[in-house]
Amino acid sequence: MKASELRELTVEELGAREAELSQQLFNLRLQQVTQGQLDNPAKMREARRDRARVLTVLREKQD
Repeated sequence: MKASELRELTVEELGAREAELSQQLFNLRLQQVTQGQLDNPAKMREARRDRARVLTVLREKQD
């Protein structure tokens, strides 16, 4: 998801998106630990970066 798309969302929607991405990261880490490897390791990197984008836009809107 691009930052420009995220800026169109409300603070509540951004908070929900951040929670969703945090849960996804948790599940990916758990899968990595229990199975020893991920089906698609790039998913973890993508989720981390998307979460960072969401947090950045969220902080911009709160100021």
